[in-house]
Amino acid sequence: MNVELLIQSVMGLVVILAILVYVLFYSKKKEEIKPVVKKKEKVDVLSLEHLHSIIKNKQASTEELQKALNQIIKYHGTIHPKLGTRTHPDYDIYRDIMVRVCTHPSTNKDIILKFDRELEARNPNYSMEINKALSQGLNSRV
Repeated sequence: MNVELLIQSVMGLVVILAILVYVLFYSKKKEEIKPVVKKKEKVDVLSLEHLHSIIKNKQASTEELQKALNQIIKYHGTIHPKLGTRTHPDYDIYRDIMVRVCTHPSTNKDIILKFDRELEARNPNYSMEINKALSQGLNSRV
């Protein structure tokens, strides 16, 4: 009787294994058939250094300047946290961007104020440093 029970148990396990394998392959087949409902539009995210070079370019138009600043805020707007009381070394890029925006020939007050407000809103710990960079940029305007 033990042999009979052993054979029945093995047969039961084989049936369960067959069902699991069927479900595994059936579910994979079903996933492959699903159509793609929505394709996201590919957005070219430029590096911070590339956006910085656009702002450095004195020949850049107001629209190019605005697009570069919008991408900086959208994708690179958060500055790394301070290291104690010191600023993070990456902050120097943002300070230079702020000064160059203020002195750029194609800039206007709306561009400067929008960038200043959004950068401060995203980085409240750096508000004093951002204000100093803004003052430095505005004082160096010709």
